[in-house]
Amino acid sequence: MNDTATYTKKGEPFERDMSYIPDRVLAGERSADPLDDTFPSGSKDSPRDVEVWQAEPGRYRLVAARACPWAHRSIIVRKLLGLEDAISWGAPGPVHDARSWTFDLDPGGKDPVLGIERLQEAYFAREAGYPRGITVPAIVEVASGKVVTNDFPQITHDLSFEWRDHQRPDAPDLWPADVREEMEAVMKRVFTEVNNGVYRCGFAGSQEAYEEAYERLFAALDWLEGWLADRRFLMGDSITEADVRLFTTLVRFDAVYHGHFKCNRNKLTEMPNLWGYARDLFQTPGFADEVDFEQIKHHYYVVHTDINPTQIVPAGPDESGWLTPHGRG
Repeated sequence: MNDTATYTKKGEPFERDMSYIPDRVLAGERSADPLDDTFPSGSKDSPRDVEVWQAEPGRYRLVAARACPWAHRSIIVRKLLGLEDAISWGAPGPVHDARSWTFDLDPGGKDPVLGIERLQEAYFAREAGYPRGITVPAIVEVASGKVVTNDFPQITHDLSFEWRDHQRPDAPDLWPADVREEMEAVMKRVFTEVNNGVYRCGFAGSQEAYEEAYERLFAALDWLEGWLADRRFLMGDSITEADVRLFTTLVRFDAVYHGHFKCNRNKLTEMPNLWGYARDLFQTPGFADEVDFEQIKHHYYVVHTDINPTQIVPAGPDESGWLTPHGRG
């Protein structure tokens, strides 16, 4: 079996498959978010007629790799909200093959709670021969060993709204109602043009697709540079979900996307507002403690063999700049 994954299609632009397992883990029969129907948060058309699982402490395990930006969101949100005792966390290693993420960081190469070597096993417990990508983050029911959902934007939304009874008393409101409409618009642009934009550059299958993706990405980064000129965070003076979603791309930008994905008009460190903003978040409890630059670099440079066939992992860049004063508050 050839377990080597490929990420580019010659002559074609990159398109992300956004079909995920849409089940919800809710506090009740319906979402606790009063704006849930107005602003659906799931990945693919946000279906509402899905299986509902009850939010119960100890019932679920969040499987999320620090290396993956989509999973990294859920790790940070879980930490910011103080949900460590309510939802356990399983951490796959940074390198995977075409079949699955693996638990090679754990003793014996097995997740100590789920007892599995590959996350694929939890997907197959849910659906034999599960035909789509074995992605992180994934919420797994511990007792059955089944994946409940891997709908990454829905997962972080529901950690905020459905687990409030189990959050720490001073947990931040990551979805403030008074800026919700604007925040949704900002998050949509950040996702399409920045979070996914770097991948459109890196996985482009033609020069034309790459150049179009490159222009779109830097147009969005220039917009964000201006947006952050007169506000500390994306929605004002407080950290929101929008900031978490942007951070996981920014923290990877100079280490990975600038070179590996050819997003090289300039570095993050050369955009004063974005660089100060990113350091501000990095130096906030809950962010830096969940960043592992070595895992991040190993994931991209080792896994994407069609882009980096030598699998050589760069030694830089210097990480010390992340701890320099940011001057933003």
